[in-house]
Amino acid sequence: NIFTQQPSYFSDLDETLPTVLQVFNNILHKCGLQCEGASAEPQKLEERVNVTPGNMPLQELKDIVLYLCDTSTTIWAFLDVFPLACQTFQKHEFCYRLASFYELAIPELESAIKKRHYEDNSVFADLWRRISHSRKKMIEAFHILINQVCLQPILE
Repeated sequence: NIFTQQPSYFSDLDETLPTVLQVFNNILHKCGLQCEGASAEPQKLEERVNVTPGNMPLQELKDIVLYLCDTSTTIWAFLDVFPLACQTFQKHEFCYRLASFYELAIPELESAIKKRHYEDNSVFADLWRRISHSRKKMIEAFHILINQVCLQPILE
């Protein structure tokens, strides 16, 4: 693979991971949720708007779910084809950050999707399918990370 041919890509990955983690922070921020240690920046007073997944516009909820689905699928696919990247992910406390994000965001998003009234039931079905897919891919990515970082070293 490309990392074998160009080992400096590991440092590129190391530099890119904070941006990947920022995706989760952005989603939490848009949902009015905060993750422990997610931001070192103080929150501006005028930003304290009570936006939740349950009361945000439908298009914004759709955008967040699509963003999450794309991100979680991409992370899972990358780790699935290149498990050696797990060490670099773990250097950035990825398991902790992913678990914290999952615990804060997924129940809120699922609840908002279930409780919302839809003019077109296919919109509900699509959102539910995508949030379920996102959840599954986050769990699968977490399993790859735990397997590579914790279990494989014990077995070797």
